Amino acid sequence: MRLIIMGQQAFGKACLEAVLGKGKDEVAAVYCAPDRENKPLDPIKEYALEKGLTVVQPPNFKDKEVLDEMRSFKADLCVMAFVTLFVPETAREIPTHGSICFHPSLLPKHRGPSSINWAIISGTTRTGLTIFWPSDGLDEGEILLQKKVDVDPDDTLGIVYFQKIFPLGVEAVVEAIDLVRSGNPPRIKQDESKATYESWCRHEHAEIDWTKPVSEVFNLIRGTNPQPGAWTTHKGDVLKIFDCTIVEATGSPGEIKEVSEQGVTVCANGGGILVQRVRPVDDKKIHASEYASNFGLSSGEILGE
Repeated sequence: MRLIIMGQQAFGKACLEAVLGKGKDEVAAVYCAPDRENKPLDPIKEYALEKGLTVVQPPNFKDKEVLDEMRSFKADLCVMAFVTLFVPETAREIPTHGSICFHPSLLPKHRGPSSINWAIISGTTRTGLTIFWPSDGLDEGEILLQKKVDVDPDDTLGIVYFQKIFPLGVEAVVEAIDLVRSGNPPRIKQDESKATYESWCRHEHAEIDWTKPVSEVFNLIRGTNPQPGAWTTHKGDVLKIFDCTIVEATGSPGEIKEVSEQGVTVCANGGGILVQRVRPVDDKKIHASEYASNFGLSSGEILGE
């Protein structure tokens, strides 16, 4: 088939590499986001140019000129691998077989842009990815295929995405293209009764409430590591918390129970969090014990006040 590969960043590039590596289909064009001033080239654009492919970076998918250009490629399928710009039906239906899209959750659960964050924050033990036929509703199209991944007790956002969903997602994109090429690919309607939606997981959602059960605090930290980073305050300044484990501890919410070479133990409801890696304001990530030494953090202090 003739393909339009539409994507961004490392995942988009990896999908493009996989398609070219398989060698079954011709990439008619690569679509990616417009360049950003004073920012490096998007990896998918850089790679596409190295391979001599046509790169298109439209500011939208509504203008007649943009749609006419898409038609000129005479594509059989558009593969959307990590796309943040809205692509309306008029554009998606230009290829002969329409468009398919990657989403890092088991739709219809966790529709929205921060699906892995919220899955981990909710305490799930299983999530996954979906390749679907996008509609104009956010992540609401029919399902082509799904893959599940386990979320282990200590898994962070970074582990779930980079070590599990990312590589499996690249394989799933290639498998989905094969299904379309073979004819009569699945189109499974999503069960709206099971649908959930969450918006971006931002800084304001990542503030730690030490009065919450220790498991909820732990899940929030895991689900925002590395981005946007769970945080509390110390002496009025934001302190981001990354690597940690649950330990036994009793005390007031947010109380520093112990400072040791292993880290800083902070009390929550029903236990404690052994904080191992933090990032002070306008600084790099450092070990929690180093932070305690540099910033005068000691037992008995209360975080988050």
